[in-house]
Amino acid sequence: MDRLPGFRDFYPEPLPHPDAWSADARQYIFSRWRDVARRYGFREYDGPPLEPLELFTAKSGDEIVAQLYNFVDKGDRAVALRPEMTPTLARMVAAHERAYKKPIKWFAIPQLFRYERQQKGRLREHFQFNADILGESDPAADAELIALLIDTLRAFGLTAEDFVVRLSSRNAWQEFFSARCRDHTRAYEFFQVVDKLERVPPAESERRLTALGFSLDEVNRFITSAQPTAELQAILDNLAVRGLCEFVQVDYHVVRGLAYYTGPVFEAFDRRGEFRAIAGGGRYDNLVKLISGGKVDLPALGFGMGDVVLLELLKARNLLPVPGPGVDVFVLIEDEALRLPSLQLVQTLRTAGFAVDFPLTPAKSDKQFKRAQELRAPWTARLESPTHVRLRNLVNRREMTVPVGEAVAHLRAP
Repeated sequence: MDRLPGFRDFYPEPLPHPDAWSADARQYIFSRWRDVARRYGFREYDGPPLEPLELFTAKSGDEIVAQLYNFVDKGDRAVALRPEMTPTLARMVAAHERAYKKPIKWFAIPQLFRYERQQKGRLREHFQFNADILGESDPAADAELIALLIDTLRAFGLTAEDFVVRLSSRNAWQEFFSARCRDHTRAYEFFQVVDKLERVPPAESERRLTALGFSLDEVNRFITSAQPTAELQAILDNLAVRGLCEFVQVDYHVVRGLAYYTGPVFEAFDRRGEFRAIAGGGRYDNLVKLISGGKVDLPALGFGMGDVVLLELLKARNLLPVPGPGVDVFVLIEDEALRLPSLQLVQTLRTAGFAVDFPLTPAKSDKQFKRAQELRAPWTARLESPTHVRLRNLVNRREMTVPVGEAVAHLRAP
């Protein structure tokens, strides 16, 4: 029986075949995400993977249902697996925002689900690093979030030669639209056309823009001008004093397709253009008010970074580390008469914080040693008597026999 299309199995290293997904690589990415977020003062949160369907249709309309894993549960409730985390965050904050000082700086690493066509860099499930700031309208919050995005990618060894954050503004595009079209109900349709300019043939974009009363030439002229608005300039100045300006450029191609964005928006791309967007986000100042039915009104902004594209990029740049050893110490039991005191040694080492493995049943010495090598254990330990243990460093081949009570100190010694 095989797994469902678009879903993944994660295997420990060594992988059974080159195309298998690595649980060690996933853990490495999660640890880097958490480390940088906490350095920026963000706190981790989480929510349920199953939510009321209305939570997503209220934000995106009924058309999103075609992209969801949704069903009616045994309680006759319309529910869906979460396709994104922001609506859950908005629901949680709206329920208890008075319990937290502002600004709220939270992050999460949810698994998300979308029933859509599989393609390079996009599956039907993925893990995503979400970071959001709520309760602050000043552009300083936007700069803080973009700095977090940049430093997160730098934590993986990526440089300004590898990626760029393309910064834009829905406000700037809204002003452009409003100055030329009185039918404000078609603004979202216009944003959708602009969002796809780089992926749709020019003739098709021209046809759709003409139907809205625009020309492709005037849209392209606005994009080419790349004149930062006052809010974008404030963000650029903030990032410049941090020494991060080389990672950012104004690019009005970026609009972000989701309807709830209200201000600055941004996407991170690899410089070589080999992959989909690495991350994307922006301001969504009206979403908490929408989700809460008008009871709570908080400005907000955030971004999401998926693990699929990031893993592909790190592999392409040879930036994934070699997984460390499976254990710290492998305890050899060559004399079954010493099995019980060997188990005491195993427990002592584990209590001291070492990762320890041993043969669960009697086995030949060469088989035990081979297992230690497969686990890449830097040390083996073998009782020579109930009171003394033989330690062997498999890296430098140094050996010593010490009292059992001194084993921990010798293993910790440099």
